[in-house]
Amino acid sequence: MSAESPHAPPIALRHPNRHWLRDPGHFVALGGGSGLAPVAPGTFGSVVGVGLYLVLLPLPGWVGVLVLAAAFALGIWLCQRTARALGVADHGAIVWDEVVAMPVALGGALGDPVHICLGFLLFRLFDIWKPWPISWADSQVKGGLGIMLDDLGAACLAAAVLALWDYFP
Repeated sequence: MSAESPHAPPIALRHPNRHWLRDPGHFVALGGGSGLAPVAPGTFGSVVGVGLYLVLLPLPGWVGVLVLAAAFALGIWLCQRTARALGVADHGAIVWDEVVAMPVALGGALGDPVHICLGFLLFRLFDIWKPWPISWADSQVKGGLGIMLDDLGAACLAAAVLALWDYFP
């Protein structure tokens, strides 16, 4: 399977293990190791993203936006680098995209546990289901940008549903 294929095969050419965490770039792209979970690595990466959201929550909003913008930009490069090393365009173990997108999905939750849980579930649903235009981004945008962009789309959709829920109680 080449690095141009959109999804990891059932058994990838290379599967990362804890030794991949020695490289700082791979460590970040693999969500600090959460992407090495034997099942549902994207969900484990999303849990790390909830942690990032909780760290950013008490900070001024503009700081959170800057941190997430920088993390997104860095993620484009890191995810592409790790995907090339794994030989798969978007290996399931690469979860930095989930980590960075989750705080976007939870942006309107304001620390409320119900909103956090609902936002988490909505984000995972949209990330897995990939409705249009997320499916378009997933299939048409290649490389690190493609890895990051579809999750950002899923996060924006989850945030919009949360906002509508609050607007129409």
